[in-house]
Amino acid sequence: MSYAPLPSAESSYAVLHGRATTVVIEWRSDDAPLWRYWGPRLPDDALPPAPLRGLRPLPSFMLDHDQPLTLAPTFGVGWFGQSALLAHRDGRDFAQAWNGCELAWIVPGQALRLRLTDSVARLRLELTLQLAPASDMLTISSRLSNEGSGAIDVSWLAAGTLPLPAHAAAVRSYAGQHNREFILQTDALSRSLWRRESRRGRTSHDNFPGAVVTTPGATDDAGLVYGAHLAWSGNHEQTIEWLHDGGYQWQMGEWLAPGEGRIEPGQTWTTPEIVASCSMRGLNGLAANFHAELRARLPWAGGAMRPRPVHLNTWEGCYFDLEPAKVMELATAAAAVGVERFVVDDGWFHGRHHDRAALGDWWPDEGKFPQGLGPLADHVRSLGMEFGLWFEPEMVNPDSELHRKHPDWALQLAGRPMLTGRNQLVLDIARPEVADYLYERISALVAAHRIDYLKWDHNRDLTTAGGADGRPAYRAQVHAAYAVMDRLRAAHPALEIESCSGGGGRIDFGVLRHAHRVWTSDCIDARSRVDIQRGYLQFFPPEIMGAHVGTAPAHSTGRSQAMAFRAAVALPGHLGIEFDLRTLAAAERDELAGWIALYKQWRSRLHRGPVHLGDAGDGIVWQAHGDADELLLLIYRLEPTTQRYMPPLRLTMLDRNGRYRLRQIEPEATRGRPLYDTTTPWLESLRSDAGAIAHGGWLAEAGLALPRAKAETAFILHLEKI
Repeated sequence: MSYAPLPSAESSYAVLHGRATTVVIEWRSDDAPLWRYWGPRLPDDALPPAPLRGLRPLPSFMLDHDQPLTLAPTFGVGWFGQSALLAHRDGRDFAQAWNGCELAWIVPGQALRLRLTDSVARLRLELTLQLAPASDMLTISSRLSNEGSGAIDVSWLAAGTLPLPAHAAAVRSYAGQHNREFILQTDALSRSLWRRESRRGRTSHDNFPGAVVTTPGATDDAGLVYGAHLAWSGNHEQTIEWLHDGGYQWQMGEWLAPGEGRIEPGQTWTTPEIVASCSMRGLNGLAANFHAELRARLPWAGGAMRPRPVHLNTWEGCYFDLEPAKVMELATAAAAVGVERFVVDDGWFHGRHHDRAALGDWWPDEGKFPQGLGPLADHVRSLGMEFGLWFEPEMVNPDSELHRKHPDWALQLAGRPMLTGRNQLVLDIARPEVADYLYERISALVAAHRIDYLKWDHNRDLTTAGGADGRPAYRAQVHAAYAVMDRLRAAHPALEIESCSGGGGRIDFGVLRHAHRVWTSDCIDARSRVDIQRGYLQFFPPEIMGAHVGTAPAHSTGRSQAMAFRAAVALPGHLGIEFDLRTLAAAERDELAGWIALYKQWRSRLHRGPVHLGDAGDGIVWQAHGDADELLLLIYRLEPTTQRYMPPLRLTMLDRNGRYRLRQIEPEATRGRPLYDTTTPWLESLRSDAGAIAHGGWLAEAGLALPRAKAETAFILHLEKI
């Protein structure tokens, strides 16, 4: 790869083409590169008719030099919008301007690097852009180097700046809290600045680091939409700002604590990636792009995902009561219904009888497990299941042997009280001795018991987050967590890691460079989970979405749903169980076993290809997994009907010239059970082995007739083109 400056200060164009998108950048050797286009695919030879500054006249009462949107706008030299860089060197060099630009192709037409220099402020910025042909995903990251003689203090460095068109209309983002993640927020775009931030030290429940921008008329399946996400598990910020040409700029990056962004002479600072895409196929088309990109980068052992094993987690079934005989009985019951992986959650380690003590003391509790974990692990394996274990490596309780021995290992600020959250403090895992302690303790257990799976939790926000030198340690904490995960996976290549953070507090493309599953929410109430999972699916694929069948009433909400609804909601994700199976009556146990068998039968269909989400109105939502040749369709009635007749469900992804065989999918244990308020010959034909035949064009335009059913029920169909 070699950089190619232009022979003179003339504009040229760099074009990236994806399958359905195009990026066009205007650049010259003595200035910052300009954004000219990011949107639906242009013809290969479609270029601007002239440089941008030669196309638009200057308005009145304006600087004499046009200032269009660049890939890295800077403060103090004529750009009055949000800057991609805010920095100074001891109060000087507070204004920057890129007066040198070189371009190098990494992969011609797909990936490039721009090297921008400011010879006055003595800074170099490298921007890397890649447009993946398979997923239409544009990734951008920035790398800032200090070439001056003094340190430079950075308060903001955008990972990237994206252009949005003038007809961008609204932004869809996600708020939430513990037990209620992915709450959809929709805000109209205007001349007011739109901003979302998290300063909690993790991805957070309440400010997801991504959003979707829609244009007028965009729907689930049609219309132009844009999406972007910051691949980062720490503090973050994103803004969308109106520009005076009517368009918008969208920036994302780390939110930096005061003093955190210092770059010494000769040092370099690298941002996380932005992963972004646009689609003319609406929200579902955008989701398909994100799913394809993440599937290509997940760190599976051997390079490919194996079928996602049915998973039992002991937390809501046992809490801290992990008496070996009881846990072995639960494992036996789990194997009997078809569970393939048994995960022992919190409560197994030294002195851990409640949530007020023992975090950091990572060896088996001698009272609960006098012979260690070996007998339990051997029992689980003898039943044909994998064995998994819960850790919260980044945390320590003040009441622990580790903290009593090393009180300095917790993040803290001199003179400030050490604030606890859930009775715990945060370990300074960026310190090598702390990272080594965690790695050695966890790795030894993994090796001794052939542990297949770690549930890695992170159950509090960061406060008084000072490192050993008293400086902010937020971003160092994130990089250190990634590094410990990578060390464990390098030593144990088959090990899988789940990212949990009080449920959905650490779900992002960054941690998923190092982990293989996310725990979507601590709320296992099926009605709540429908909304949570639909928000999750806008960015992430179903096969890594931890989705468990819980008990009734649900521990988080007190609401009860039938086994069929709980299982149908969990079915399309990475299916798990989380309650004490020993308490089930025989009929319920048989029904659960039937749902598990159904998952095993259909997981290869559920966990590949696109996912389509829709809303049929009248309290009905649906999702379909697959393509026009074969689909598994899951329909959920969430509320009682308000209509005498059910609205039809239009399946616009089907082949309008094809014919389809439709069969209802249900466990053997429920066959023959009346599922609806009333039935019809059509509905009964769907339950037969032969199924029913319907034309794709009819189903796409007129729609599928739905059953009349009670609230919190599900209806699952297999559609196959014949």
